[in-house]
Amino acid sequence: MRESIPGVGDTRARYRRILRFAARYLVQSWWFELFLPRFGLGRFVARGRAARMTRIAQRFHVLAVDLGGLMIKVGQFMSSRLDVLPPEITKELEGLQDEVPPVPFPAIRGAAEGELGMPLDLAYAWFDEVPVAAASLGQAHRARLAALDEEISGFDEVVVKVQRPGIQEIVDVDLAALRRVGRWLSRVQVVARRVDMPALVEEFAATSMAEIDYLLEAGNAERFAENAARDARVSVPEVVWERTTRRVLTLSDVTAIKINDVDALRAAGIDPSEVAHTFASVMFEQLFGDGFFHADPHPGNIFVTPLGAAGVGPGAAAAPPWQLTFIDFGMMGEVTPKLRRGLRRLVIAVASQDGKGLVDSIGDVGVLLPSADTRELERAMTQLFARFGGMGFAELQQVDPKEFRDFAVEFGDVVRDMPFQLPENFLLIIRAMSLVSGVCSALEPGFNMWEAIEPYADQLMRDERGNVVQDVARQALATAAISAALPQRINGVIERIDEGRIAVETPRIDRRLARLERAARRIVSAILFGGLLVGGVLLRPEDEVFGTVLMVGSVLPLLHAVFAGMVGPRGPA
Repeated sequence: MRESIPGVGDTRARYRRILRFAARYLVQSWWFELFLPRFGLGRFVARGRAARMTRIAQRFHVLAVDLGGLMIKVGQFMSSRLDVLPPEITKELEGLQDEVPPVPFPAIRGAAEGELGMPLDLAYAWFDEVPVAAASLGQAHRARLAALDEEISGFDEVVVKVQRPGIQEIVDVDLAALRRVGRWLSRVQVVARRVDMPALVEEFAATSMAEIDYLLEAGNAERFAENAARDARVSVPEVVWERTTRRVLTLSDVTAIKINDVDALRAAGIDPSEVAHTFASVMFEQLFGDGFFHADPHPGNIFVTPLGAAGVGPGAAAAPPWQLTFIDFGMMGEVTPKLRRGLRRLVIAVASQDGKGLVDSIGDVGVLLPSADTRELERAMTQLFARFGGMGFAELQQVDPKEFRDFAVEFGDVVRDMPFQLPENFLLIIRAMSLVSGVCSALEPGFNMWEAIEPYADQLMRDERGNVVQDVARQALATAAISAALPQRINGVIERIDEGRIAVETPRIDRRLARLERAARRIVSAILFGGLLVGGVLLRPEDEVFGTVLMVGSVLPLLHAVFAGMVGPRGPA
C-alpha cells in the first residue's frame, strides 16, 4: 500500500537524490564563480551567469514537482529570498504551485480514521471521496457533520483537511538533506560571509513543522477570527474541534467566489476595483493594527462571499454587501514588539538622516548578520544621506544619473559584500505584500500599492510619536554628554599622538593587504607546483621513482594555489 501513495517511497533514495542535485550544482557554481575567475575568466563567467541560474532554477522546479513533500515548499521559500538569491532563480520559482496528484482515497480514509479513532461513517454523515484540493502536505475533502456535531456547531457543511500519509517521514528526510546541504554551504567563505545557512534552514524547518501541525493551524484560525470579529468586511471559517487533531482539521465550508475570478465577481454585482482596495485595506490593518497577519493570501486562500444585504455586525454601515473570507492559516506572520521597535528606529534614522542610526536599526531588526563589519556601510549611508537626503521622488527623478552611478561605483562593493539576511517575519511581510499587490493588480490594473499603504504608515507614525519624542530626547542627552566630554577626549588624543601611541584603523587597506598576501602565497604555490611538475617530467625517464614522487608531490601546492581562501573554518558537523 505504501508504495502506491504518491510522494512516499524509498526515503534513502529520496535523500540521496536531493543531495546529488545539490552537490552537482554546488560544484558547478564553484567551478564558474570561484575557480574560473581566478584565471582571468571573470568576464566569460559573467556573460553566461543569468542563463546558468535560470537553468538551475528550472531543473529544481522539475525536481520539486517530481518529489513533492517539502521540495515544493523549498522552491516557494527560495522564491521569496530576494535578499540572498539572484533574481533569475527567484523569478523562475515564483510560479511553483503547491499542487500534486491526490492520494488514493483508501489511504486518506485510513489516515483520517487512525487520527479520529473511529470509522469515517461515524465521524461524518457524508464524506466526499473526491478531494477539492490536493497539496504536497495534505488534501481537502468536503463532508457533512453527523447530527450530534451539527447540533453543537450550528452548521453541517464542512471541509476536512487530511495530512498525506507518511508526510512526517518525508519531511524528516527532506529536512535532514537540507541541513546537510546547509552545512556544506556554511564551509564556503563566499557564502558564509553573506548568509547564515544553518540558521536559514532551521528557519525554514520551523515554518514547515508548523504547517503540518493542524492543531496549531486551528489555533491560528481562532486567533485570526477574534481579531476579524471587529471588522465586518472579513469572515473566517469555524473550527470543529471535536473532529480536529494534529493531522485532521475540520472547518466550516465557506467556499465562495475566488477573489481573482473577475467574471464571477461582476456577475454577482461586485466591483473588482472595490474588492482590490478593500483587500489591501484589510491586509494593511492586519499588519499595522493587529500585528497578526495572513502570510499566504494567494487567490486560492481568499473568497469573496456575497451577503445579500448591506453587511452585518460592527461597522456594517461602512461595509460592502460582501465579505472577504480567509482560509488556510498554516502560514501566519506576526509583527513582534522587537520588530516594531526596530522599524520605529529605522524611521527616526531616515528622518534625521543618521547613517549610523540607520545601520544600527537594521541590525536591531536582524537584517544584518552579527558578524557584519558595519563601518564602511555606515560611511556609505552617511554619504547617501548627504547626497540625496530629503529629496522626494519628483526631485530624485531630476538628479543627474551620473550621481547615482558615482555612488554605485564608490560603495557598490561595500553593499554587495554585506551579509544581509532578512529575518522570517520580514520575509513573511514581503511575501504577503507581494501576493496582495499581485491580486490587487489583477483586479484593477492601475492599482497603486503606495497610495493604499500611505494612511496606515501615517497612523503608525502617529501611534509611535510618543516613543519617537523619547528617543529624540535620549539622543539629545547622549549628544550633550558627548559634547561635555569632548575637550577631555581631544586632550587625550593629543597626548597619545605626542607619545606615539595613536593607532589608525584602515579596514579597506587592511582587506586589500590581506588579499595581496593570500595572492602572493598562491603565486608561490603555483611556482612550486610548476617547478615540481616540470622537474618530475624531466627526471622520470632517468629516475622513474623520484620523478613520479616529484610529480605526485606537485599536487599539494596546486591544491593550495587553487583552493586557498575558498573554504573557511569548518564548523560542527
